[in-house]
Amino acid sequence: MLSPTAGTPQTPTRVLVIDDEPQIVRALVINLKARKYEVDAAHDGATALELAATRHPDVVVLDLGLPDMDGVEVIRGLRGWTRVPILVLSARHSSDEKVEALDAGADDYVTKPFGMDELLARLRAAVRRAEPTGAGEDEVMVETEEFTVDLAAKKVNRGGKDVRLTPTEWHLLEVLVRNTGRLVSQRQLLQEVWGPSYGTETNYLRVYMAQLRRKLEADPSHPRHFVTEPGMGYRFEK
Repeated sequence: MLSPTAGTPQTPTRVLVIDDEPQIVRALVINLKARKYEVDAAHDGATALELAATRHPDVVVLDLGLPDMDGVEVIRGLRGWTRVPILVLSARHSSDEKVEALDAGADDYVTKPFGMDELLARLRAAVRRAEPTGAGEDEVMVETEEFTVDLAAKKVNRGGKDVRLTPTEWHLLEVLVRNTGRLVSQRQLLQEVWGPSYGTETNYLRVYMAQLRRKLEADPSHPRHFVTEPGMGYRFEK
């Protein structure tokens, strides 16, 4: 049994749990509330989207197999207006389905059956990635011919318009930009963006690098700024 105080956040964090299995919802609500999280729960996609709009959660835990719509549709619906971290919870094991969820805008993926310790650790990591950093730490502006990255404001502008990035996309971009011109290894990127327990999930990097290129590169198939060093890692070039 987990300690009720382990992993308790300093300020209340609101979690939206979306799953049609009552026993999983019950277990998550009990464990999250024991750690002082505020919890809302939905058993279908339509209710989930309505709750997200009215309750403004800090993080979403989402099952892909919902009775009224596929979880990927919920992800896309949320990503239409919010960058809230989304942690996918699903019994689907194929890498294609995981990549589809990540590509739609999910931030992480936990396969059922899961350990509560792991799930809570992933949830805390997702929330940390979305938190703004302290004032004065990110007073850096990086400009390229195609886009501008404002690290202080956590904003990217391309062609005079703000580019919407998910928290994970932003964190990956931030690590690369802070190491402009230097090779950042796959392991370093995984551990800095997803957490210390990651190191081999290179498919995550491929998905998110493809998303950054689509959003920011003039020619995503021939990237100028987000350069792959095969088998080693990635490099950001201005």
